[in-house]
Amino acid sequence: MKTLKIFLLALIPLVFFACSEDLMDEINKDRNNLANVAPANMLPDAMLKTAFETTGTDIAWYATVYIEHSTGTWAQSATADKRQGQNDASLFNNNWNELYDLLNTLQDIRTKTSEGGDEPENTWARGIAEVLTAYNLGVLTDMWGEVPWTEACKGLELMKPKYDKQSFIYSEIQRLLDEAITDLSNVKPQDRTPSLDYIYAGNEAKWIKAAWALKARYYIHLTGRDNNAAQNALGCISKAFASNADNFLFAKYEASATGENPWYQFLADRSHLSAGKTLFDLMKERNDPRILAYFTPMEEGTDTIISADTLIIYYPAPNGEAGQTQGGTYSTSLITENGATAPTPLMTYHELKFIEAEAKFRTGDNTWKDALQAAIQANFTFHGLTTGDADTYFTNDVEPRLTAGNELKEILTQKYIAFYEHEAIEAYNDYRRTGIPEMKNPNNLAVNRGFVHRFPYALSETSANPDNVPQIDVYKDKVWWAGGNELVK
Repeated sequence: MKTLKIFLLALIPLVFFACSEDLMDEINKDRNNLANVAPANMLPDAMLKTAFETTGTDIAWYATVYIEHSTGTWAQSATADKRQGQNDASLFNNNWNELYDLLNTLQDIRTKTSEGGDEPENTWARGIAEVLTAYNLGVLTDMWGEVPWTEACKGLELMKPKYDKQSFIYSEIQRLLDEAITDLSNVKPQDRTPSLDYIYAGNEAKWIKAAWALKARYYIHLTGRDNNAAQNALGCISKAFASNADNFLFAKYEASATGENPWYQFLADRSHLSAGKTLFDLMKERNDPRILAYFTPMEEGTDTIISADTLIIYYPAPNGEAGQTQGGTYSTSLITENGATAPTPLMTYHELKFIEAEAKFRTGDNTWKDALQAAIQANFTFHGLTTGDADTYFTNDVEPRLTAGNELKEILTQKYIAFYEHEAIEAYNDYRRTGIPEMKNPNNLAVNRGFVHRFPYALSETSANPDNVPQIDVYKDKVWWAGGNELVK
């Protein structure tokens, strides 16, 4: 009996310790950070980050300065306007890392919804993830050129990924979009979760249209590299957007300090940007009524517009030569000033129609002018004007410029005007591949500086993966589709 008591007393601490260990394991679990999240539940965060981080912040804010939609008139934006320090590896370090974090999340969704994953039949979540992957990968390669992809997103398994050619990345974008179209065409009703779809509210038919529209975009980017690019783009048009109702937009911002459109926050908090004179002058030459929708009027300025017998004064900031100011001196964006909850456009119907106009012109289709007029109509209504306003503008101020030899220039100039300001990334892409319209910033011709043709590689890469990072000069080295060399084997 005495022996049994001793044994029991010895056992009590062991039992207590084991129970405590189990209890502590439960207590130490982070209930707010699940180890395995259902793929559909990962989509809202991926959509938000695509709109906010990829499309809505630094990448676009620098692009709008490079493309002279805006003039940088304070801090980093003013430095970009002067074309100084744009080779600095720290400039886009956060954007690079955020893009790869997002691509990793999207890969996780695609893995979980593929063969061997948790939900291999969930083609709804997989298809959306494929569209978003193609979109984010497109922005990544368009801004940086050669980037890691085949060896990317592998975590500790592969810390120093190789860089892939941009030509290969573009084939991957088209492959992803093709797979998305197939997957989204075979959705089971039970897999569709409209409340988790912040863009199309569970409407996979519209996601399919967005995929076709993006295919057209990435084909038209290749007009300088592929003789079939325009025809390939045309093959996508009829299956893509049919109106502004199909626009690929993120429209879930809120009128709160933490929920507003990022362009609005940037203007309200920092006021780095002013209206660019290059853009304003193109619009003034054409008596463009969108001036009233685009720019804030001033009490004093250099330019006047008469509207409804009222004289309105504007002061666009001269690109590359403006004084530094945090607002109050130059006109700024009225779109952004009134845009606390304005949507972020990932791709629009008017962009698609501009692509159609360009592609038809390049392939000798005489209906290109109809597509151009439809593009302008769509952009006018997108900004709150009417199709009647658009038609008057087209007849009086656009059509007279569509003379022999000037057609493509005017198509792309109209597209450039339409893209102010939240579609600056695509305006930047268009200028780099076509040289239209003419940029006026004198610093584009500066010695040891110049137009910024691409983004510098991130500090995180030049520090941790130096053997694989291509050596570039952003003022001299163009990306492949804009005529540059592919800098990897």
